[in-house]
Amino acid sequence: MARLSLLAVVALVGTPLLAQEEGAEAGRCSAPDSIAVRGNQRVGEATIRADAQLTAGQPLNFRGVQRAIRSLFATGQFADVRLLCDVAATGRSTLVIEVDERPLLGALAITGVEKVPERTVREKVDLLVNRPLDPNQLARAIQRIDSAYESAGYYLAEVHADTQTVEGKVNLTLRIDEGRRLAISGIRVNGNSVISDEAIVAEMKTKPEGFWWFRRGEFDEDEYATDLGERIAGLYAKRGFIDFQIIKDSLVVDRERGKALLDITVNEGKQYRIGSFEVVGNRRFSSDEIERFYPFGDVSPTLTQRVRDLLTPGSSDETNVFDQAQWDDATGKLRTAYSNEGYIYAQVRPVIDRVGTAGDSTPVVNLRWEIDERSPAIVNRVDIVGNDYTTEACIRDALLIVPGDVFNQDRLVRSYQNIANLGFFETPLPSPDTRPAGEEGDVDIVFAVKEKRTGSVNFGASVGEGTGVGGFLGLDQPNLFGQCKRASLQWQFGANQKEFSLSFTDPAIQRSRISGTVSVYHRRLRYIVEDYGRSVLTGGSLQFGFPVPGSPFSRIFLSYGGERVEQGGGIFERDTTILTSGEGFRSSLGVSAQRDTRIGLPFPTAGSLQTFAASFNGGPLGGNTAFQRYTTELKAYAPLWTVGGERPGSQPLQFTLGLSARAGTVFGDVGAFIVSQKFGLGGVMFGEPLRGYKEFSITPNGFNPNDDGQTRASFGDAFFTTTAELGLRLNSQVYLNMFFDAGNIWDHPREFDPTRLFRGAGVGVSLITPLGPLGLDWAYGFDRTDVFGRPDPKWELHFRLGNLY
Repeated sequence: MARLSLLAVVALVGTPLLAQEEGAEAGRCSAPDSIAVRGNQRVGEATIRADAQLTAGQPLNFRGVQRAIRSLFATGQFADVRLLCDVAATGRSTLVIEVDERPLLGALAITGVEKVPERTVREKVDLLVNRPLDPNQLARAIQRIDSAYESAGYYLAEVHADTQTVEGKVNLTLRIDEGRRLAISGIRVNGNSVISDEAIVAEMKTKPEGFWWFRRGEFDEDEYATDLGERIAGLYAKRGFIDFQIIKDSLVVDRERGKALLDITVNEGKQYRIGSFEVVGNRRFSSDEIERFYPFGDVSPTLTQRVRDLLTPGSSDETNVFDQAQWDDATGKLRTAYSNEGYIYAQVRPVIDRVGTAGDSTPVVNLRWEIDERSPAIVNRVDIVGNDYTTEACIRDALLIVPGDVFNQDRLVRSYQNIANLGFFETPLPSPDTRPAGEEGDVDIVFAVKEKRTGSVNFGASVGEGTGVGGFLGLDQPNLFGQCKRASLQWQFGANQKEFSLSFTDPAIQRSRISGTVSVYHRRLRYIVEDYGRSVLTGGSLQFGFPVPGSPFSRIFLSYGGERVEQGGGIFERDTTILTSGEGFRSSLGVSAQRDTRIGLPFPTAGSLQTFAASFNGGPLGGNTAFQRYTTELKAYAPLWTVGGERPGSQPLQFTLGLSARAGTVFGDVGAFIVSQKFGLGGVMFGEPLRGYKEFSITPNGFNPNDDGQTRASFGDAFFTTTAELGLRLNSQVYLNMFFDAGNIWDHPREFDPTRLFRGAGVGVSLITPLGPLGLDWAYGFDRTDVFGRPDPKWELHFRLGNLY
């Protein structure tokens, strides 16, 4: 029997002349009498014949042979495929399809994964158990794993494939040697002459390792790409080098030491100065108004520059240099100005014309804003979706943008913030959606909200020394009936304590912008708390709030209240300086003004609060005491930076700087209302807060180191406190801060001395819980003294309930 290989078959099929020269015996293979399959064990012969698509008795050709081989390899079942021709002695020819089957994958294991998520590694492996093991597919999986580790900074990772044959199947183990994370030992910059290597590296997030433990020099591929594409180019663009290019960059890896050197080659280009400026296409704003946004004006040299010019002539700084960042920022502000006037479809195209780039001439840029204003957008509809409980009218009262208004970006953002400040919905809210409405360029605005649980019910029992056995019940609902009305009920009862308080607030009486609050209370204590003495306090108040025309964030409040007090024991028995009776009644008329632009309540991250309140008691109003009480408070918050929050629905970590000041004075005789109407200082729960000191330990006569409760000398007629804090808002329920407090108290307003303040500093945490706001502060009182007047600063732990700064 004669056997011809695949080459002979192809030759005979493709070249008839050659077939004649090989003889009649070889010519029989061009049209085989039969087809046979050899070497298969797992794959059926019929399947192989069907995939090959070859038929006995049919003439073979070059394309048919190639198609058969490709089809069999494409199944992934075979490591090798050969076509052979057998010619029997009788002259019959048989085309033999000879195959080598690939082994099946029996099991797959991955070991050694620690530094990156195992799920990330497994997603790179697309090998299937009980399927033929393809070496090329395995090689691609190993390459993808290497790429995943390189992206994470582990350039030294190695992947080894171990195989073991068990019962005809191959068990595969991918053993990963992660190695240590690649550390950048240095960064070398080539081609720079104007900006130093140090300045370029300082601008990059990718840093070489240093002496301190936090300078680990870890390499992050994404951060490095941003360094090359944005940060370094931005640094040069700020100095007028807008043609700056990175020619090449390379990462030289020393695998033995686990170190790498970054080698960057740059082309700085020429430095551009500012030429002419013009505005075209503007109609809504005049050219003079638009030029106010132009960031490059005549800047006079500073005093330092002038002195340096006198000392070292010729060393003056280059002026009139183009700054790409300022130009982009000014363009954004101009676009916002158009948006605030309703021109949300306006296009502001910043044009930079390069002039004088040839030869030795000084290159300049002629700047131009090309404006296509189009028509202003009118708010067609404002829709609110997702509110299942809160009424739409309640939410709309918080909006500053309504249908029919010219679209205004600032009012849209503030409306979004006002809805979040209601506290009835999960935060952060989805960004408001603006949609085109009709062909006139109008817009529809959609605010999406998601209700959250509001209100709380608290009840229980208590027992304590002096207080006896008692119970309490508390109800608080800030969104009563879904209409933004607030109701609160507090009831405590026991043998030695009875307290009842009820308040109700309607933010929009009869759908108007006038708010109202009514409250009544009765408290009876038979034990001494903080040496106040035993007391019975009964009263009530009515308050109305009115909007200030033209100022949506300001309101004026008018109130009237009456209060009766009966006190005994404590300071009313043992303090001989108190000449008045422990009984009294006061009738008071109050007026206050408030402007509140804070964002992110209850832990604001931006905005401000200004309040002023005056209370007039007695005189023509009635009562057995006559005095006036004034208080004012200023708070301001500025966002510093934000971490995270890029994913929809996530809450970023927000760092904020807060500054506040509070002051108050009393004129006249408060009578029996010493404790509630005069000012006490220290602690966090009673009187005016000052952390780092015990409750009421700061008196008009200085710090009181004795823990002997309050006396008449603990209270004053004037106070001042101020606070600076650096806060971290984790979310709407958790807030951390570092703070510095300062304040003092005086007998009379004329004794006010801001140069003599008691200081405290520390850290704190505030929580919003179903029981109400809770806080813990640990503060250091710098100006505490001992009983002999010697400095004795120390730490003080404060627990506060229902009092947020």
